[in-house]
Amino acid sequence: MASGLRIVTERVGDGAGQPVLDPDNGEELMHVQPGVSIVLGNRPPESPGTLYISTKQVVWLSDTDRAKGYAVDFVSLSLHAVSRDPDAYHSPCIYTQIETGAEELESEDSDSESDNILNLSKITEMRLVPSDPNQLDTLFAIFCECAELNPDPIEEGEDGHNWVFSADQLEDDGGEDDDSEWAIPENSSHSIGSNGNHDLAHSVVQLHINDQRFEDAEEMEQDDKNGHH
Repeated sequence: MASGLRIVTERVGDGAGQPVLDPDNGEELMHVQPGVSIVLGNRPPESPGTLYISTKQVVWLSDTDRAKGYAVDFVSLSLHAVSRDPDAYHSPCIYTQIETGAEELESEDSDSESDNILNLSKITEMRLVPSDPNQLDTLFAIFCECAELNPDPIEEGEDGHNWVFSADQLEDDGGEDDDSEWAIPENSSHSIGSNGNHDLAHSVVQLHINDQRFEDAEEMEQDDKNGHH
């Protein structure tokens, strides 16, 4: 179950320290990226800290305040993407959406922080801004790898169709039809990944299927059968 963002106060080691992992449950550290600012919701960015990505969670720890840190499990990340669009955010970053597990009441005020008190249960967006934008693709690839290790559990009664396909799957299908509308832009400025039951690639698109196309295809198939039999 999604637990959302949480505060991290416990560390191990000297200096700024490192996050506490759970090796007994198979958790391993996958990547360490220094010089990363974190942006929670609409709040200003925190001073740069160090990003730790494990097989279970994403942890950001302040380099200057040992008591300040945040973590989120991969099962709580519903989406992660590379954002280089200055209209979306002024700095290139990893953009994530977080499932909090709480009911979305008063959604219009979900990011309201007029009282200047950070309520983590209402934080549904997180941006990770590396000081070196060239690290974005590496970070995204690691996010994808770890998201695959933490798929969403399928609840009984779900039909399992989330209409998310990997780039490889679309290339295989699109190769049979030159007029396919499912092509992926080769030089997209946004890469998107999500937790799910399909393999994740560096470019994932959300498909909106037009039911009429299926109806037309069925009619054409029926006409072909009638013409040959």
